Amino acid sequence: MSNFIVKKVAVLGAGVMGAQIAAQLVNARVPVVLFDLPAREGQKNGIVLRAIDNLKKLSPAPLGVKDDAALIQAANYEDDLALLKECDLVIEAIAERMDWKHDLYRKIAPHLSSNAIFATNTSGLSIEALSQGFDAELKARFCGVHFFNPPRYMHLVELIPTVDTRPDILDRLEAFLTTTVGKGVVRAKDTPNFIANRVGIFSILAVFAEAGKYGIGYDVVDDLTGSKLGRAKSATFRTADVVGLDTMAHVIKTMQDNLRDDPFAPVYQTPAVLQKLVDAGALGQKSGAGFYKKEGKQIKVLDPKTGQYIDSVGKADEIVARMLKKAPAERIRLLRESTNPQAQFLWAVFRDVFHYIAVYLEQIADSAADIDLAIRWGFGWNAGPFEDWQAAGWQQVAQWVKEDIEAGKALANVPLPDWVFSGPVADNQGVHGAKGSWSPARQAFVERSALPVYRRQAFRASLAGTGVADARQAGRTVEENDAARIWVNDGYDDVLVISFKSKMNTIGPDTIDTLIRAIDLAEAEYKGLVVWQPASLQLGAPGGPFSAGANLEAAMPAFMMGGAKGVEPFVQKFQDGMMRVKYAAVPVVAAVSGIALGGGCELMLHSARRVAAMESYIGLVEVGVGLVPAGGGLKEAALAAARAAQAAGSTNYLQFATQRFQNAAMAKVSGSALEARQMGYLQPDDPIVFNVHELLHVAASQVRALAEAGYRPPLRGTLVPVAGRSGIATIRASLVNMRDGGFISAHDYLIASRIAEAVCGGDVEAGAMVSEEWLLALERRAFIELLGTAKTQERIMGMLQTGKPVRN
Repeated sequence: MSNFIVKKVAVLGAGVMGAQIAAQLVNARVPVVLFDLPAREGQKNGIVLRAIDNLKKLSPAPLGVKDDAALIQAANYEDDLALLKECDLVIEAIAERMDWKHDLYRKIAPHLSSNAIFATNTSGLSIEALSQGFDAELKARFCGVHFFNPPRYMHLVELIPTVDTRPDILDRLEAFLTTTVGKGVVRAKDTPNFIANRVGIFSILAVFAEAGKYGIGYDVVDDLTGSKLGRAKSATFRTADVVGLDTMAHVIKTMQDNLRDDPFAPVYQTPAVLQKLVDAGALGQKSGAGFYKKEGKQIKVLDPKTGQYIDSVGKADEIVARMLKKAPAERIRLLRESTNPQAQFLWAVFRDVFHYIAVYLEQIADSAADIDLAIRWGFGWNAGPFEDWQAAGWQQVAQWVKEDIEAGKALANVPLPDWVFSGPVADNQGVHGAKGSWSPARQAFVERSALPVYRRQAFRASLAGTGVADARQAGRTVEENDAARIWVNDGYDDVLVISFKSKMNTIGPDTIDTLIRAIDLAEAEYKGLVVWQPASLQLGAPGGPFSAGANLEAAMPAFMMGGAKGVEPFVQKFQDGMMRVKYAAVPVVAAVSGIALGGGCELMLHSARRVAAMESYIGLVEVGVGLVPAGGGLKEAALAAARAAQAAGSTNYLQFATQRFQNAAMAKVSGSALEARQMGYLQPDDPIVFNVHELLHVAASQVRALAEAGYRPPLRGTLVPVAGRSGIATIRASLVNMRDGGFISAHDYLIASRIAEAVCGGDVEAGAMVSEEWLLALERRAFIELLGTAKTQERIMGMLQTGKPVRN
């Protein structure tokens, strides 16, 4: 396949989705032009300019760095259509009106490049119908590309062809969306609402129906159908509020209008309570009220009986909560057999969804894998519905569903298809197996896409039952203990990998020992070492922790026996470990995703290179437990300030140390890898990876590239200039004002002063040359001194007991 290089993208429509798609493209460093109608008053591009400005205010933030909003080029359909010729990809994202879309297509079609891919971001309209009126050449380059909201954070993109779409167009777009934009792509058939919304909205409608039948309140439903069920924390009704009740009503209406002869058609009726809320303008989070309403700091929930908002206190019954902790087969059996209304409700919802996906699998998807991945990535379920069914015992659950259908308990009387009970699926005990996932249309188990882009994913999102390797045990183990595993992955036999095994991948003395052992092994036999944590990929969900920092609990025995001084060997060991990483003879590359806090950030800073997933949240946060970074993080801040000053030809070292001081003193955590680069935690040549499944591949490639380029570690013993005592005094003056003004406590002042001392190099003249060992000693001394104070001990105990910072 020839290269498909996207030099520029046009997004048509500056509404909620269009603007945020443009933002994600800019995050990925893809030049983008955002179009909308010319404004009737003021600047012609006023509609787009307001949408771009609004991107900086939204939460969660669509942009990795707010200032990048300026990189989006504003355009309108009257003056700027010539810009379309420069675009390799054009994505239409205007309102869900077939007539409006066709009007726009007629206007822009003559201006499209002859090689451009043209895609619509519709959430449910027929792609075939949208393509009517195109000439054959444009039809071949047209398809659906359905992003989920918000586009930066939702992993799913559905790709929907027409009968005329060229296969190579789909392959190119899938590769671009996967690697550049960082998405999980599922190909859907051109049916109403495609896959994720078809099944996901049905599951929500089933919850409406069954909750009403069993008389269960919205907040109780959300407690039952959220994390306890292995689904998104926002569960059902909170999710509806976040998505927008008008949006949900629109998607339901699409099902009503296009599935009138469907056996489940009665279920597609807009629930009365939903319609009433929409009519009243209570559209959920964006309007301030929906199923939930925030009054001050209190969250209130809609009472279905009175229509008034009441205090939200509903919880799952303890007996049902215990059922949900059981293994899948026992959980489903207990729910079905229980007389508890909440348990009966949950079984009914499971049954309804199993019934629905079996009936419609052939119509809406090529295989069961597409349904499971679409629901996991689009609706935040830990496991897809087919995975749930198979894990609970395929044949037994199928029989129970069949019995309920025959007894009139199901939402429709259509029977389960024959393939559920006999043939390959029954023989396999489910739809997922070693040969792939079941495709009713092909009457076979089919493997997932083998496009070249997926070679970059050392561990693709796994599907339970397919026998995909567990990343925690894959490859060849070189050495392993309770702290970490040192291993080599298939296809990367010249690169060593270390993966931590502690909770949140915290770093204790045993972890440091194993890390040093891995470096020794890498120096002896490999091109380098990658620090990569696989736990986040077990269920195919992007993100997860690189490391939450030093394991404070591991230091507690030493503290109990020797007080603050007793912890000094632990701190020294941590520092020595970080220096071993920095000065390893082979490159150590940190593959970062999720949080890299405190000691995790310090490990990253000492690595030869960092490869960070876009959704990486990085920072030195030790002040939260009343301490200072003492694993070399402040030392690296001082070194970076010196390098920046020297590069600028300046001797004002404080100017370059101030921002780094503030990052640590205020425990600032980046909101993205892009922001981490801006804060100095990532270097300009550190790659940022948008698809977390490619992280290990890119990190291993970086090791190989550095090795092939003749990698040498930094020379040890270099002295650097620091801001010294005058810099400390300047920072302390501002801290005094904050303390006296009541903005920080006396203990905050003490901690920040110690951070200033370390970043500025201690009690020396401005411009004095100091060593890394000198800076490490300052960190160590400050850490031990603070650990000996009652206030810091209160903060540590508070964090260990509640997981939340104590302000004192």
